[in-house]
Amino acid sequence: MNQTIPKKPLYIAGSTKEAASYKELRSPHSGEVIAEVAIGTREDVKAAIDHAEEAARTMAKLPAHKRAAILQKVSLLLNERKEEAARILALEAAKPITVARGEIARTVETYQFAADEARRLHGETIPMDASAMGENRIAYTVRQPLGIVGAITPFNFPFNLVAHKLGPAFAAGNAVILKPADQTPLSSYFIADLFAEAGLPAGALQVIPGPGSEVGDEMVIDDRVKMITFTGSPEVGKTIRSKAGLKRVVLELGSNSGLIIDEGFDIDRIIKRTVTGAFTFMGQVCISLQRIYVHQSMYDKFVEKFVAETKNLRIGDPLDETTDIAALISQKDVERIASWVKEAESLGASVLTGGTDNNVVKPTVIVNVPSHAKVSCQETFAPVVVISPFDTLDEAIDAVNDSRYGLQAGIYTENIERALHAAERLDVGGVMINDFPTFRVDQMPYGGVKESGVGREGIKYATEEMTEMKLVCFNRNK
Repeated sequence: MNQTIPKKPLYIAGSTKEAASYKELRSPHSGEVIAEVAIGTREDVKAAIDHAEEAARTMAKLPAHKRAAILQKVSLLLNERKEEAARILALEAAKPITVARGEIARTVETYQFAADEARRLHGETIPMDASAMGENRIAYTVRQPLGIVGAITPFNFPFNLVAHKLGPAFAAGNAVILKPADQTPLSSYFIADLFAEAGLPAGALQVIPGPGSEVGDEMVIDDRVKMITFTGSPEVGKTIRSKAGLKRVVLELGSNSGLIIDEGFDIDRIIKRTVTGAFTFMGQVCISLQRIYVHQSMYDKFVEKFVAETKNLRIGDPLDETTDIAALISQKDVERIASWVKEAESLGASVLTGGTDNNVVKPTVIVNVPSHAKVSCQETFAPVVVISPFDTLDEAIDAVNDSRYGLQAGIYTENIERALHAAERLDVGGVMINDFPTFRVDQMPYGGVKESGVGREGIKYATEEMTEMKLVCFNRNK
C-alpha cells in the first residue's frame, strides 16, 4: 500500500488514547497491512468503566426524544457516508462490495428502528383491584436503563451487529463499552465517530479492541457492568455465562441452519434463493443455510440444478462489483474447512463442487454425508452446504432437530397443514415458511434455543432486555 497506514488508538471518554501496544491489521483478501490497531488491557477497561459510570448517569437523564434524535442523526450520517462504510467492510472483512452495501443499508435502518424504540419505550398500568387486597391502589411500571452495557461483537456483520448492541442500549439510556472483533475494528471506530458527531455524551460509547481474555473478561467480571451482550461461539458464550454472576447476559451463539423442501414444491422457483442462502458472504452468516433436506422424488433434480447455479458464482476481489465469493476471514478457517471436507469424504461423502485456493474456500456442495460428519453436525461458517434426501416430513424435521443448535430453520411447502406441523415441531427460535432460514429483518425477534444462545435481539426486544422494570404503587387509603 502506498498510502500511510492509519493508526487506531483506544477510544475512551469521547477521545482517543494511546495504547501500550498495537498490532497489524491485514486484509483477508490481499494480506496487506491496512491499519495498526490498539491492543487494550484490563487496566484500559477499568478506566473506560470509570468514565462510563458518569456517562451512564448522563444518559439516564437524557429525555427519550433526545436519545431518539441522536440515533436518528447517526442513521442519516451513515446513509450519507454509506459507500465509504461499505468499502471499509470490504477491506477489513473481505465482504464482497455488493453484499457490504446491503449490510450498510440494513444498518441505516437498524439505527432508525432504535430511534423509534427510544420514543416508544414504556411501562404499563396494573389493574390492582383485580384482587380484593389491591382495592384503592394505583400501580404502574416504568422501564429504567441498566447503566453500563458491555458489548462483544463478531467479525461477520461488524456494522449491523454492532448496531444491534448500540442502538437498543442507547434507546434505553445506557452507556456502552464495545469490544469489536479482532479482524473488524475499523467499522467500530467509524461508527463511534458518527455517534460523537451526532451528539452522544462523551463516555457513553467507548471502543476497546483487544484479546477476549483481557478486554472481554474484565467487562464480564466487573460488577459495574450490568449486562453483557455477546455474539460469537458457544464455547465463549458458556465461559461468559459462567463468569457473569448475576449480571444480565444475552448470548447469540452458533447455528447449523436446516431447510426442508417438501414433496411437490416447484424447485425451479427457489434454486437461486437457496444458493444465495448457502453462499452469501462465503457462508459466514449465523443463519447461513448449511443443510438442505429435499424430498426424494425431487432430490436428483434439485441437486443438479443447485450445483449448476453454484458454479455460476464468481470468485474475486471483494472490491470488484462482480465478485460473489472472496477470501474467508482467515487462513486458519480455510484449513479447518479443508480438513472437515476431507473427513466427510473419508466417511463416504461425495463433493460435487468445491475445493480451496489459497485463502478462498470455493462454494462447496456435498452429498451422501453421514449426520455425524463435522460438515453436517457442526457449524461450518464457510461456503459449504450438505444436501440430503428424505421420505417423510417427520423424518426431515427430526434431521433438522438433530443438532446441538437451534437458531432458525425453513420449510418450502404448498401444504398449510404440513407447514404448521413443521412450525410446531422444529426446535428452533425462528421458523421461516416458504423461505430459507437465512432470512432476517432487523425489527423481528431473533435468537435461538439449545446452544444457539439465550435472550433475544431485534431492536424492540433488545431494548427491553437492556432495561430494568420498576413497579410504582400508590395506596389511596391514607
